[in-house]
Amino acid sequence: MQLFKKKLTLAKTHDFCAVKKPKLTVVCIHGIASDSSAYTHALQYLEGTTSLKEARFVAFDLLGSGKSSKSEKLEYSYKEQLEALHNSIAKLKVRTPLVLVGHSMGTFIVTRYANTYKKSVKQLILISPPTYTEDNLKDPAFAVAIKMFEKAVSAKNSKILEEKAFINSMRKIVMNKYNYKNLAELKTPAIMVYGKLDKFIAAFNYPALLKTNPKYLSAIKTEGGHGISRDKYTKMVGILEGILHA
Repeated sequence: MQLFKKKLTLAKTHDFCAVKKPKLTVVCIHGIASDSSAYTHALQYLEGTTSLKEARFVAFDLLGSGKSSKSEKLEYSYKEQLEALHNSIAKLKVRTPLVLVGHSMGTFIVTRYANTYKKSVKQLILISPPTYTEDNLKDPAFAVAIKMFEKAVSAKNSKILEEKAFINSMRKIVMNKYNYKNLAELKTPAIMVYGKLDKFIAAFNYPALLKTNPKYLSAIKTEGGHGISRDKYTKMVGILEGILHA
C-alpha cells in the first residue's frame, strides 16, 4: 500500500467579509513568538471601515504557533512555512486580487512567497520588516540586538525561547542571509510600514534598500514601535482602498 505524505497547512483563525462577493482578499501573517491574535485590533478596525466592506480578511497561525501544527518532525523552515501557506491559500479558493500582510518575521515569509509565486500576489504590506544585511548578521552588535529581543520575548513567556519552533525560526528564517536580497530583488509591489521607535528592524538600511528597488518598494514611517499598533494599521486603509478602487 502506498502512503501519502499529509499536506502541510496552517490553522485559519479568522475569515470575514461584510459582503457575499468580496473584491479583494487580504491574508495576514504574524511574526516570531506570536500568533494571529496579534492582528485582533487591526482586523476589528479594518473590518469596521466602511470603505473596506468588500475586502475579505483572513488570518493564519504559522506552523509552531497558535492553533497550527507543533511537531518535533517539523523543521520550521522557509520551505515548510511556504508550503503550508500555499496549501492554505489554495483552500480559500481566492477569486479576487490577493494582498499578503506580514509582520516582523512574517514579512520575510510573505516576501519569499511573493518571489516564489510571482503571479498570485497583487500587493504586499510589510509591517515592521527587519532589513538585516549579510554584513549586519556577522556584526557583534547584531547578536546584542537579538539578545535584547529575546529578553523582551522572555518577559512575556520564557518557555518560548526553548521551543524548537522559536529556535529554528530564528536560525532558519530571521537570520537567513538572503532576506535582504529577497527584498532588494522583489518584483511584487510592497509597502513597508514601520515605526520610528522600532529598535529591531535595522531601519538605517531602508534608504539604500528603497534606492535599490524603487519600482516595487516604498515606505511609510509612523510614530510607533515594532508591534501591529494603531499607527500602522490605520495606514493600511489607504493602501487597501487604493487597490479596491483602482
